[in-house]
Amino acid sequence: MTPARFATLAVRGSYDHAESANHLGSLTEPAYLTTAQHFESTEQMHATVAGEREGWVYSRRGNPTVRFLENTVAALEGYQAGVRASAVVTPTGMAAVTAATTPFLSAAVGANANIVASPACYGSTIMVFNNRYGRERGVPVRWVEDPLSVAAWERCIDENTRFLYAEAPSNPMVQLVDIPALAALARQAQIPLIIDSTLATPALMRPLALGADIVVQSLTKAAGASGRSMGGAVIARHDLRARSQPAELTGDFAGYLRAGPMRDMGSVLSPFNAWTLLADIRELRARVDAMSTSALGVARYLAGHDGVAEVFYPGLATHRSHDIARRDMWLVDSDADGRAAVNRFGFLLGFRPAGGVHAAHEVLDRFNLVWRANNLGQVRSTATIPASSTQKQVADADPALAPVPPDMIRLSVGLEHLDDIIEDLTQALDKR
Repeated sequence: MTPARFATLAVRGSYDHAESANHLGSLTEPAYLTTAQHFESTEQMHATVAGEREGWVYSRRGNPTVRFLENTVAALEGYQAGVRASAVVTPTGMAAVTAATTPFLSAAVGANANIVASPACYGSTIMVFNNRYGRERGVPVRWVEDPLSVAAWERCIDENTRFLYAEAPSNPMVQLVDIPALAALARQAQIPLIIDSTLATPALMRPLALGADIVVQSLTKAAGASGRSMGGAVIARHDLRARSQPAELTGDFAGYLRAGPMRDMGSVLSPFNAWTLLADIRELRARVDAMSTSALGVARYLAGHDGVAEVFYPGLATHRSHDIARRDMWLVDSDADGRAAVNRFGFLLGFRPAGGVHAAHEVLDRFNLVWRANNLGQVRSTATIPASSTQKQVADADPALAPVPPDMIRLSVGLEHLDDIIEDLTQALDKR
């Protein structure tokens, strides 16, 4: 048989016929909603605890349902990447950001550590880097002045830099970075490049295939589009480049997190949430394809509307990241069977209604179909004003690190019919 394609991996994951036979023939992964495993003997328990036989012991150390999700996420992010990769899942996307970055800041591998990162990040990520790492641990963050400038990144890196970090596309400005170029800088410096690609999902872009070392995903978003569960994931290539780090960390970083920091500190995903996320992730490719197609239609409509001052979407030629998006964002397997590959630019966009902040508030309040909510990637279209919601903490603490227009509406396009979404936007923009 040929290797399974992306959509098949999303449906099957690591749960095949043989695995089904171990679970009384269940057609879907069972939900192990229990905290611990019973052992037939003391010898069996000791061998499992020691890692000498298969088993899961206690759900903080691992759970079969959670492991099925980890295997699926690793397969999707590692699809056609040409690298060995593994994944560990977390209770939230921010837990994944923390898990992916904290180990590299250990005092045991030297003092004077610094972080080099793009400021075009989700507000909570900026707060973690500035407050939890900078203020509380004394680890300075070097925010890259222009994330699209590779030279600007290079100027920030020195012998004490522990990792490079960026979102691609970023929330909420949907800005990309040149991942292959940053990967080259990271290789030269012998440090990992960490990319949060929540907004792309592996259906549109797989940073490991572009040279990144570690990928962060918020599974709460498009991967869990029903909106029933929160979750996050860290996916890492094996044999990381990381100066002064122990082999147990660099060999299998996700496995190291699972067996060490996350087990010890208890930042684990519940099996019930893993079970619901498994159900959602099966249709990831088709869902992101449909949502992205509609988002491009919405962006083009808004760009031509007299009541809109500006639109932010990487699928538009006016966006600063458009050329990178055209190079890196492709619907996975769209080139199968000799067909031409298809660009898809994601489901998130931003726009500024003409008339400033007051007008933006009025437009947001007039939505009838679009939901006013601070989440994205859901099957239902949602909208918010980031400057007064998701980015407000950053703006209050350091306005220079929150370059989000105060009148920008962030719109996450769902699975409603495109005509109905545009009709709702029209009535909201035209009622003056």
